[in-house]
Amino acid sequence: MTITRVLPFRPPCLISPARLAGLSMALLKATALEVAILAGHLLLYPSGIVQERRIAAELPPSDAPRLPSESRPPVVLLHGFIDNRSVFVLLRRSLAQHGGQHVESLNYSPLTCDIRTAAELLGRHIEEICERTGHHQVDIVGHSLGGLIARYYAQRLGGDARVRTLVTLGTPHEGTRVVPLADAHPIVRQMRPGSDVIEELREPAPECRTRFVSFWSDLDQLMAPLETACVNHPDLIAQNVRVSGIGHLALPVHPAVAAGIRQALDLPSPGAPATGAENGLTVA
Repeated sequence: MTITRVLPFRPPCLISPARLAGLSMALLKATALEVAILAGHLLLYPSGIVQERRIAAELPPSDAPRLPSESRPPVVLLHGFIDNRSVFVLLRRSLAQHGGQHVESLNYSPLTCDIRTAAELLGRHIEEICERTGHHQVDIVGHSLGGLIARYYAQRLGGDARVRTLVTLGTPHEGTRVVPLADAHPIVRQMRPGSDVIEELREPAPECRTRFVSFWSDLDQLMAPLETACVNHPDLIAQNVRVSGIGHLALPVHPAVAAGIRQALDLPSPGAPATGAENGLTVA
């Protein structure tokens, strides 16, 4: 079941001057915000190069009652291409303050050249997290490429047994055509429409139990076309949330998106719809 809301296309000649001016102003504001976020992220980037320390949870004795089924699973944050865990500083704080969940940020190597290999490594990390925390499942929030790696794990490698909810932020689920010159990098080629990885994700997945919630922005400069950031698959339990007014870098940073992510993670069961998500988020 896929729930999505995509605005109908209107030829440029039918857009009024007033609306065109409004769109230009929104794009200008979003671009200014992207520049400010990029500058701040460059300052924080060195702090996220090293993997965070893992603190072993004190597991209850073997004869103690197990964690209740309604207990919230840990949240795993997975960054995008040429990035690291520092991108999630604000989101991590928001999740910890409002949800009380155990939150961890993972780094994958900047030398990663294959989404499938990265997904396998993600699976090993998740097995370790489940063993260490005593939980059977985790939730994942993936930004950009991170969301695609997590989806491959959940959909193609049996990770749906471990991933309750996968939230993606500006992830090219159908492949993106932006920056053709970047095709020199093999992992960028895998994010192109028609790549082997994208085609694998189109294949049937009738047994996939993970719930997918995809946040996509109408001003995302790295998604071409914009709707590529939506999950459109007949076999997946998926909901697409349209975000208005911000760009790609702002998705894991903006407080309104963080609130939407918390709402998605609060849903008790994979089949439950995200209240209000059909209407999208306007953040600017």
